[in-house]
Amino acid sequence: MGRSIDGSAIDEVLQSAVRTGGVPHVAAIAADRDGIIYEGAAGVRAVGEDDEPVSTSTHFRIMSMTKMVCTAAALQQVERGDLELDAPVDTYCPDFADVQVLEGFDGDTPKLRPAGRRATVRHLITHTSGLSYWFWNADIAKYEKVTGVPNVVPGSMEAFRAPMVADPGTRFEYGINTDWLGRVVEVVAGRTLDVVIAEGITGPLGMTDTTFRPDDARRANCVAVHVKGEDGKWTPIGEILNPNPDWWAGGHGIYSTPRDYIRFERALLRGGELDGERILSEQTVDAAFSNQIGDLDFPAEIPTADPATTHALRVGPGWKWGYGLLLNTQDVPGRRRAYTGAWAGLFNTHFFIDRTTGVCASIYTNSLPFLADEAWKLYGDFEGALYAAL
Repeated sequence: MGRSIDGSAIDEVLQSAVRTGGVPHVAAIAADRDGIIYEGAAGVRAVGEDDEPVSTSTHFRIMSMTKMVCTAAALQQVERGDLELDAPVDTYCPDFADVQVLEGFDGDTPKLRPAGRRATVRHLITHTSGLSYWFWNADIAKYEKVTGVPNVVPGSMEAFRAPMVADPGTRFEYGINTDWLGRVVEVVAGRTLDVVIAEGITGPLGMTDTTFRPDDARRANCVAVHVKGEDGKWTPIGEILNPNPDWWAGGHGIYSTPRDYIRFERALLRGGELDGERILSEQTVDAAFSNQIGDLDFPAEIPTADPATTHALRVGPGWKWGYGLLLNTQDVPGRRRAYTGAWAGLFNTHFFIDRTTGVCASIYTNSLPFLADEAWKLYGDFEGALYAAL
């Protein structure tokens, strides 16, 4: 076990968020290098349908928290000498050579041109390839609408026909990079991504409840995704992800529990090792927590292009990106220290790993839209209460 802390103030943060209707349910967990130091939850799995309380052993769709797991799998291949970060993506996935840059539209006709340079694996890992997501880029949203090319959520390979919106290496643009990265990993490893991750990460770390395809028991233990109805009350909307996708989505496909995912966080907190199992070298983990986008910046604000899916992301200036991790370059008063690594999932899950303080934590709901004001406030309140208790 980790250090002992008084979690009563954190409990109240979680319970208040559910009691006031800010979120339908919430589970949160924190750990240090030695073990769990806090876990708590409030609310039920499906409001009005299932009164089973959520806990840190409940399954959540972690969506883009999958990305760091897939990134770690890619970095394992780099350590083995089987994957070159600076190799063009199309050397592993020849169909990437067909991806062009969207420059706008002539009416409803997309204007496309060849990319100014070949995107590399490093560009995928750092979201600097020029690929985007529909919910944070209006041009991609329009492109998918007028062409019928789907976004990644339905699980069709057609999603990989989406174009870039910038030349590789010219700006940070959050997008479907890690889905392409997962395909690269499969080519290099000669196995499907679910097997690569099970053999290299979740298996060694004892993460038995982390999977791309939950069995019946785990699916029954999963929360429902919720949205607010016109009456302002939370309503379950059923499953959103395709249970039988065309590919294992390195960008968003994993289901996990807070107790499972914290083991992955602790492995990174400890420099790549947990309970005698090493998944990455200390040097690789150090690189993951270092600025890997040079003079480029993580955008201070990313406006929404799909308000039903997400609100705008406003982090302000001074943020960078490592390998799969958002990095704050300054201490946040009363909260995380500089170069904490963090990211989130579209259904309002969030994790951070503060190597300076020696603590990692994550907080989970499954609701839309992403970054709703109440969810964003809950992230901050949880983090502040945790640091106050340390």
